[in-house]
Amino acid sequence: MTDERVEFFFDLSSPWTCLAFHNLPGVLERTGAAARYRPILVGGVFNAVNPAVYAAREQVDNRRLQHSWKILKDWARLAGVAMNFPSEWHPAKSIAAMRFCCALEEDQAALIRFARGAFASYFDAQENLDDPAVLAAVADAEGLDGAVLAAAAASDAIKTRLRANTEEVIARGGYGSPTIFVDGDDMYFGNDQLPLVEAALER
Repeated sequence: MTDERVEFFFDLSSPWTCLAFHNLPGVLERTGAAARYRPILVGGVFNAVNPAVYAAREQVDNRRLQHSWKILKDWARLAGVAMNFPSEWHPAKSIAAMRFCCALEEDQAALIRFARGAFASYFDAQENLDDPAVLAAVADAEGLDGAVLAAAAASDAIKTRLRANTEEVIARGGYGSPTIFVDGDDMYFGNDQLPLVEAALER
């Protein structure tokens, strides 16, 4: 069994995280490393350490932001990932979605299946990531029990876990999603830094 040298802190509402989620398995396969997926609430991260994200969204003529949509589509095309985005549901709050993910964190295979389905729901089918009924349907489609998962996601223990994961990534220096750590303290951010993640794993 390979060691989990990679930690992937993620929020389902981020299109760049969607790309990194789809591209990371190739990195892991090529390097022989394994990853642990850690759900967070990216809005909580932004509120704590990166409020400039909200300011940028408010700027009507933000050239960098406008160009980023084009680059996002280019990256999606390169990765072979459907990116029908932004939709009427952007930006998503994602609290319910990330609680669903936290309820699955101890079953990493199930978490990966659910996340894959949820990413497709939001970024391809343009469904509402904030709607628990949509999330339950995604879970059912992935062979999980959506009703059971929804009940677990509403528990105090899961709410506490999501808060703790979010506070942990902030404390470790993270400022958005995805935040990726190699071997504990070597931090990377975003889909475009995956080549650096791969290089670190090969050193």
